[in-house]
Amino acid sequence: MDREQWSGVMPAITTPFKEDGSVDLAFIQEHAQRLVGAGCTGVVALGSLGEANTLTFEEKVAIVRALRDALDRSVPVVAGIAGLATQECVQLAQAAREAGADGLMVLPPYVYRGDWRETEAHFSAVLQATPLSCMLYNNPIAYGTDVVAPQIAQLAREHRNLHAVKESGGDVRRVSAIRELLGDEIRIFVGIDDLIVESVAVGATGWIAGLVNALPEESVRLFNLAISGDRERALQLYDWFLPLLRFDTVPKFVQLIKLVQRAVGLGSERVRPPRLPLVGEELAAAEKLIEERLGHPARAAAA
Repeated sequence: MDREQWSGVMPAITTPFKEDGSVDLAFIQEHAQRLVGAGCTGVVALGSLGEANTLTFEEKVAIVRALRDALDRSVPVVAGIAGLATQECVQLAQAAREAGADGLMVLPPYVYRGDWRETEAHFSAVLQATPLSCMLYNNPIAYGTDVVAPQIAQLAREHRNLHAVKESGGDVRRVSAIRELLGDEIRIFVGIDDLIVESVAVGATGWIAGLVNALPEESVRLFNLAISGDRERALQLYDWFLPLLRFDTVPKFVQLIKLVQRAVGLGSERVRPPRLPLVGEELAAAEKLIEERLGHPARAAAA
């Protein structure tokens, strides 16, 4: 995988579970093929939406291997690399490469929020663990560790295999700040669904998407309209899509996105504890919104 392949819509693919709670490898293979068939340019597994913090080391490796076996070699399979300890992440990066991963999405450590010296050491250890092309995942909202533009630039210049950044800080000015320092040296991906059109307008070239798991054609079309500069049609589709895209920005984003998957026949709502499926008024409100959006005439008109 090279720098140029970091582009387009790459799903943060959800992890499907069987009724007994085990990972459904056959379904994730079918699902990945469905997403790529809709125009997605790669697949990112083992991220936050993939419930990676509930997966065992062996399950993570098996998912990477299953995805690599299911997809054409021209379609990159990217493995999310995260854990409690740096050595664990180094080992996972190496195992993911052996399992067939084409690239890595490197997260800060879970739980411990280090200073920049510690954070840099962690990222550097994982980036150096393999020669694979890498994406840095910056999500201060979820992980409490913020890697700002000058620090991203430092890492990119120290590690020539750092080719992309997934920016999930919630502020479109972060995209501009990274571009100011690095230009085309690094590919900038949006990591928050309801910030995609704005971020593309200031230079983002890719989208690590969540709702794409349920609405792949609509997601790819929205991105393509935004990247082509077709503002009127992009905003028309965005207006319809935004209430669902906002599911990606709340604590129960996994349950909500899987609920939309169930509604369109592209998966189940099964999650792994400590997460539990939605119930009661929370479920009723989500289902009402999903039904309204999926049946809205603007969906068909925008497409």
